[in-house]
Amino acid sequence: MGRYVVRRLLQMIPVFVGATLLIFLMVNVMGDPIAGLCGERRCDPATAARLEQEFGLDKPVWQQYLTYMGNVFTGDFGTAFNGQEVTELMATAFPVTARLTLIAILFEIAVGVTLGVVTGLRRGRPVDTGVLLLTLVVISVPTFVTGLLLQLLLGVKWGWIRPSVSSEAPFGELILPGLVLASVSLAYVTRLTRTSLAENRRSDYVRTAIAKGLPRRRVVVRHLLRNSLIPVVTFIGADIGFLMGGAIVTERIFNIHGVGYQLYQGILRQNTQTVVGFVTVLVLVFLVANLVVDLLYAVLDPRIRYV
Repeated sequence: MGRYVVRRLLQMIPVFVGATLLIFLMVNVMGDPIAGLCGERRCDPATAARLEQEFGLDKPVWQQYLTYMGNVFTGDFGTAFNGQEVTELMATAFPVTARLTLIAILFEIAVGVTLGVVTGLRRGRPVDTGVLLLTLVVISVPTFVTGLLLQLLLGVKWGWIRPSVSSEAPFGELILPGLVLASVSLAYVTRLTRTSLAENRRSDYVRTAIAKGLPRRRVVVRHLLRNSLIPVVTFIGADIGFLMGGAIVTERIFNIHGVGYQLYQGILRQNTQTVVGFVTVLVLVFLVANLVVDLLYAVLDPRIRYV
């Protein structure tokens, strides 16, 4: 397994360089960083020249990228246009989004997998049909509609929760936003678990386990569920990166100052250092999550060997 991990880490290098180079070019070449620096008013030529020199924008793009990546490896993600270090923004935003993502993943595992197992074992029955219709509705409704509706009912009408999350963003206040963030993925996890479970029920190893007289619980948990979770783990692992980077809508609705909020502010104000810095870390999170998922395959199915 050691050689496999080393090879995967080496494969991550060109992916990381390609992804960061692409976002760097999109922000610095296709956008206008000087316009973001000056705000709504147009910069005079002298001020624009001074800002270009101060932030290194007067150098060739390839040189800007190499300088930026060199600084990244020393922990320097640059300075936002308001003078605040990007690492300081990350230190406040990433823990909040990490808590929000953790809650969303727990919902996907606890609710999504449970519903998938129940419907997979009762395929064709009323509970299966009802859950399938419910998941179809959840997938069809945009996240911002679900979020605004729950915020209106639970926060404004009934007063069960705070309509907006406080600046500390404790776990208790993030439960509803986490559910909203996980809603669509939760529906997919339910359907994926159901389908995988229903297919594996017809496998030879399951019939053999039943023929040996093993208890139903052991057949389901030790044999059926374990193999059926491989595609679900793949989906959830890839979903971690999407949830952390795609929480913009949810964080805007509930006023959560996390990664999505900072990215939105960075794009809105054309703050290139903030956008590139946050996306760089998100790429790393995505790559590490996928590596962990690949390593979990052998835990779920001992027949899988790493070469």
